[in-house]
Amino acid sequence: MPNIQEPKIISGNANLPLAKAIARRMSLHRGVNVGLVNARVERFNDGEIFVEVFENVRGEDMFIIQPTSNPANDNLMELLIMCDALRRSSAARITAVIPYFGYARQDRRSKARTPISAKLVANMLVGAGIERVLTMDLHAAQIQGFFDIPVDNLYASPIFALDIKTQFAGRLDELMIVSPDVGGVARARDLAKRLAAPLAIVDKRREKAGEVAEMTVIGDVTGKTCIIVDDMVDTAGTLCKAAEVLIENGANEVHSYISHGVMSGPAVGRVTKSVMKSLVITDSIQPTDAIKEAANIRIVPTAPVFAQAILNIWNGTSVSSLFEAETLSPIYDGMYAAE
Repeated sequence: MPNIQEPKIISGNANLPLAKAIARRMSLHRGVNVGLVNARVERFNDGEIFVEVFENVRGEDMFIIQPTSNPANDNLMELLIMCDALRRSSAARITAVIPYFGYARQDRRSKARTPISAKLVANMLVGAGIERVLTMDLHAAQIQGFFDIPVDNLYASPIFALDIKTQFAGRLDELMIVSPDVGGVARARDLAKRLAAPLAIVDKRREKAGEVAEMTVIGDVTGKTCIIVDDMVDTAGTLCKAAEVLIENGANEVHSYISHGVMSGPAVGRVTKSVMKSLVITDSIQPTDAIKEAANIRIVPTAPVFAQAILNIWNGTSVSSLFEAETLSPIYDGMYAAE
């Protein structure tokens, strides 16, 4: 096997701006140009996906950057076919960098005769020849166990903590971290611990999928600046309703920090008209023009942390070190000053 000089990055069409940003960050870290592997990922007239790699990748350590966001099926197939092309080209190792892991909400059988689609997707990725997965804020941490290969699950929480300390400097004692449901308490507790802030929970009762029948706030939010924390925002109905309930219970302001901005359907319009003062999301999913233009939606970059994680995997060093603010602060070029 030839000596591997640099990690090689290839990208599908799901989030090309993020892939290019990761390559730029890696170039800065390495001091040499790390560009995207020259390839084409196209579709025939009937929608079939075709991949052609124009560079030699024999014996190389390959990283495919491809979130499986909307359209989830097309982006997943792109990822699988790119992997097959690289495996048949004798790549030494193939790592799938999936900033947003689609189908993660189907991680268990909630009722009879339903699939566990997250497990099916895991089987497909392993079957295609992927040997490692790098992702961020899986909807359910146990999805890591669906794979029989290493899975590195990064967290947006330390990035959010750095951002909050900057945005709310001098007001940290007013903050209240809020989980929008009982299932997200662990995620919210982690951020609350990083900020030394109290924690509240919005308990929601659903009569049927997509409709929230009732919401109750567990905890005293009177006079607080509430920060709702969750892993994804889809149509934003529940999020906007939770913000209203918090204001009705005496909160001064409501902000939201959400890892993945799925933002489908009426989401942008709902957020724009809501009582939320701001919604902060990452660029794990390529934001639409409507998201970029929304006055109360802000995007924080993930390229610095993904670039460093890729380099750590390539070097065989710790990825879990990126869970700490002290490690992330210099990676983010002083954007956020560590305490």
